[in-house]
Amino acid sequence: MAFAGVLADGEARRAGGCGPETSGESIRRPVVAHPARRKEGMELMRKAALTGLVLALAMGSARAAPTPRQAADAQALDLAKKAIALRSVRGPGNQTPAVAALYKAGLVAGGFADADVTITPVDDTAYLIARWPGADPSLKPLVISGHMDVVEANPADWKRDPFTPVVEGGFLFGRGSSDMKLDGTLAIAALAELKREGYRPRRTIVIEFSGDEETTMKTSAIIADKLATSDLVLNIDGGGGTLDEATGKPEFFTWQGAEKTYADFRLTVTNEGGHSSQPRRVNAINELAAALVRIANYRFPPELSDLTRASLIQQARYEDPQTGAAMRAFVANPADPQAIAVLTANPATVGKIGTTCIATMIDGGHALNALPQRASANINCRIFPGHKPAQILEALRRAAADDAIAFEDVTVGSVATDASPMRPDFIAAVEGAMAQVYPGVPVFPSMASGASDSMWFRAHGVPSYGASPLFNKDSDDFAHGLNERIPVANIDPAISYYLLLLPQLSK
Repeated sequence: MAFAGVLADGEARRAGGCGPETSGESIRRPVVAHPARRKEGMELMRKAALTGLVLALAMGSARAAPTPRQAADAQALDLAKKAIALRSVRGPGNQTPAVAALYKAGLVAGGFADADVTITPVDDTAYLIARWPGADPSLKPLVISGHMDVVEANPADWKRDPFTPVVEGGFLFGRGSSDMKLDGTLAIAALAELKREGYRPRRTIVIEFSGDEETTMKTSAIIADKLATSDLVLNIDGGGGTLDEATGKPEFFTWQGAEKTYADFRLTVTNEGGHSSQPRRVNAINELAAALVRIANYRFPPELSDLTRASLIQQARYEDPQTGAAMRAFVANPADPQAIAVLTANPATVGKIGTTCIATMIDGGHALNALPQRASANINCRIFPGHKPAQILEALRRAAADDAIAFEDVTVGSVATDASPMRPDFIAAVEGAMAQVYPGVPVFPSMASGASDSMWFRAHGVPSYGASPLFNKDSDDFAHGLNERIPVANIDPAISYYLLLLPQLSK
């Protein structure tokens, strides 16, 4: 479906993209109609009313009674604003339970039975699980996964208060706008719209939100345990689309089928110490430093999987000529030394072709005038799917080449997982939805370098895929950073995407 953006002065943007500088020919998108509604009259109604509605949302006033579809767009933005205003940050005053209550109210208002939406307190946070029972209880459920918490934000550092939502210049500003409160409310609004339209899933649909994904992931693990027999997970906290920096038009969309395993290893050297005026040949700090240099010079063997092969082939089209050529050469020959040299020299690509480990913290000594009795360092690793942390620890031990150094796995809140399978039904559903909402925009897989709730499901053998429908420019991506924002023009096409995708995966 074609859609209009929202500007502060009320002017409708062209439909070609989501960025504030969008220009050029608009992309035509067909009106979405799932099996429960395919009448031409409804298509025309939605096309005619859409632009006025979205503008009214941004300006805070509705000039006409909204159609049911417009109500979904309005609900998503309204809930997102209310959620952003709740400071769902771990620690004193954590309002994540209030976000859970807000989301439950939205689900119940959208047709969910009150008893089918449960909120469970855990420490200072909470998690939510809601069920839409399917017609065939023998089928494993489809899970929509997200989180309600956000990272800390210091108001003194922001141009606007991070917990006061603002729509301005075509963007929704506020902590959690892109990670991931709008994502969550879009899914809630889409489910409510499916219920309004009379859709009946054959497979039970579960939507769940963890309460500490950004910190300990305690609730993330609990939820995955409870839903360990699910068929498939749509993690709406991963994947997404990229807008062209110059035109603002949708450039490509990626879904995440894997993520690298997070691991921390502590290296420790101990020594008898002594007076600094009587230095010894063996010094704990020097010994550790020498080992860290050897580790820094070590390179894990480059790797290629079915998923990263598909990703690199497509991604090469959007890179500079040298990087793109290196990606294609690496896919053709993963042992190509020139391709490896180019890709490992670039911080943006080194993690795409193998495991990476880097020193992130160091501590040593106990007095300015004493020889150090102890020195330690933390090595942070992002492990290519298919390897266990113990394997990587042993590789680091060999690279350090010093038996006096003690190695310890001190990882907290992470489990090793393999990539999810390249499931044809999921891929076809995503590609089909995107083809209707964003015709001609390439769709391909990707591997995330950071951790998400997907790993807890994959640890149970449940395939999990990052599948957020939000598009943004790389230059406007401020998730976890200052002045976080997301284009509001995402709202209507995102709802359209869900109305196509969810019926396909729950039939």
